[in-house]
Amino acid sequence: MVDDEMGAIEYPVDGTLDLHMFAPEDTKEAVLEYIRVCLEKNILKLRIVHGKGIGVKREIVRKLLESHPQVKSFHHEGGSGGGWGATVVDLKP
Repeated sequence: MVDDEMGAIEYPVDGTLDLHMFAPEDTKEAVLEYIRVCLEKNILKLRIVHGKGIGVKREIVRKLLESHPQVKSFHHEGGSGGGWGATVVDLKP
């Protein structure tokens, strides 16, 4: 992923996006770009870590995923994998 305003920022695209480093106002753009790049790399199972906090990023992510045409399904991660602090996403091929 790249940030043109501040220069190139490399972010690993391995199916896990940790939103802790992004401001809430950058969350939507970060998730959309990450989904786009994952689809290009044929990564169809994602884990989006939005944190537990007060739920601002979680709600942004949830609303985006509900309307994204390439999202097959999503759910909160269970067990020791983050619980409601992370969302697992299945993308359409």
